[in-house]
Amino acid sequence: MEQLNFDTIILGGGPAGLSAAIYASRGAVSTAIVDINMLGGQPSNYLELENYPGFQVIGGYDLMEKFEEHADKFGVQKFPMQEIESVDLKNKIIKTKEHEFKAKTIIIATGAQPMKLGVPGEKEFVGRGVSYCAVCDGAFYRNKIVAVVGGGNAAVEEAMYLTKFADKVYVIHRRDELRADKIVQERAFKNEKIEFIWDSVVKEIKGDNLVTTAILENVKTKKVSDLAVNGVFPYIGMTPNVELFSGQLQQDARGFIITDETMATSAEGVFAVGDVRTTPLRQVVTAAADGAVGAVYAVKYLETHKEVTTI
Repeated sequence: MEQLNFDTIILGGGPAGLSAAIYASRGAVSTAIVDINMLGGQPSNYLELENYPGFQVIGGYDLMEKFEEHADKFGVQKFPMQEIESVDLKNKIIKTKEHEFKAKTIIIATGAQPMKLGVPGEKEFVGRGVSYCAVCDGAFYRNKIVAVVGGGNAAVEEAMYLTKFADKVYVIHRRDELRADKIVQERAFKNEKIEFIWDSVVKEIKGDNLVTTAILENVKTKKVSDLAVNGVFPYIGMTPNVELFSGQLQQDARGFIITDETMATSAEGVFAVGDVRTTPLRQVVTAAADGAVGAVYAVKYLETHKEVTTI
């Protein structure tokens, strides 16, 4: 197994990780990104972004490509598609199938993934009517009926995207009003293909080979009803990607990593940025900002401990 040494290793190559890589490498420290997937993170799956400053509208993949090109300019070494076997935060060792990475600081940018409904039928019908990515799978539902579960920006925006293909899109929300931004709500309410089902939750997903029905329960009346749909898209929140190192540093009740304002964690020389940490807002712009802060203070940590390798 080849051993590779860096001043800073960034776990995760989404907007937070790529931003951190840019700032760390500009700080003249040897920097690498290690990711289990291709670089770009979740935004690579977004059809459009219209709230990233400087771009009125830009494709998610296109924006992440620009991030990656920027990181390349500063000589960041990239190791995508790594099968990570273990992460030792105390000794700052990351082992994959091919390499053993040794770092002086680690920046965790592993992000978060969609939270599961946890109902019967959900797991069984993944890829056969249950999907967590409208951009990835929306085209499979042309002229069909689908349900989106949730009431935040992601849920409502994905519902609107699905109207490009589906004949009907139900938005199922457990409350009687949306949490999405007002401008997003207004667009959805004007879309004739979208129908809202309030005060309701999905209790079960049924079908034969493919999804045919969502079983709903009204949280106020407790009435149970069947909703005929061809697809269910849950957007009820996020859960952090911390399986590889959970318990090695301080986390909140949901597993998100707790940091201070410099993005430092409770583990010495370890920083966390982006969606994986406890934060009031999870957006591309805040992830990028986190990456910048975390990397700057990782460099300061190295300088304080006189551990910088000249590059």
